[in-house]
Amino acid sequence: MNGAYGAAGKLPSEAQLCERFGVSRITVRQALDRLEEEGTVERKQGKGTYVAGKRVRHGLDALRSFHDSLVLQGLTPEMRLLSLERAAVPEHLRDRFVDRDGACVLLRRLHLVDGKPIALGASYLPRAIETLDRDVVAGQPNYALLGAINGKGVAHADIAIRAEAAAADVARTLKVKTGSPLLVMTRTSAFPNGDCCDHSTFHICPDRYEFFASCTFQLGE
Repeated sequence: MNGAYGAAGKLPSEAQLCERFGVSRITVRQALDRLEEEGTVERKQGKGTYVAGKRVRHGLDALRSFHDSLVLQGLTPEMRLLSLERAAVPEHLRDRFVDRDGACVLLRRLHLVDGKPIALGASYLPRAIETLDRDVVAGQPNYALLGAINGKGVAHADIAIRAEAAAADVARTLKVKTGSPLLVMTRTSAFPNGDCCDHSTFHICPDRYEFFASCTFQLGE
């Protein structure tokens, strides 16, 4: 692909490709199969074949923020502040959250790449975040904010990933259809002393995003 069809452009039909290149339909299908295996194109049932957009790969074997995982791909992501408000700490975290009185702040931001929404993030964070300048809160990833308030940053995180149909409000924000499949990443992070300092949920458009981890097999003694 030389860019003639754009980042998500539709390719000509199989019949048109056969005529253009003077080859059989079997040859065209084999070529498209190969391109699909390589991730160069993607087939959408009932719609045709499209040039695949660049996929973002989020490694799970290193502790980094969602925003930083986009930057490491050579992208220029944008974070758009949607809201910052006082909230109650989720009940299952109250006994270990850094703010012991059960109150925290809820930060909601929209993550965009090339001007298009890729994820909606909602994060429960320490109230000390309110001492930071609002522009800093809007433009810095969670882990940078947490490092700014305690000087050490995050030491540990537990991450879970699942699939979920987009609720109406989430779909509207991400500009997808209600019920569309989304990846949902839930991340709970802690300071070095073990206090929980971040409980985030990211609803992610899956067509350009994937998670991966590198594992080493260890033989038993």
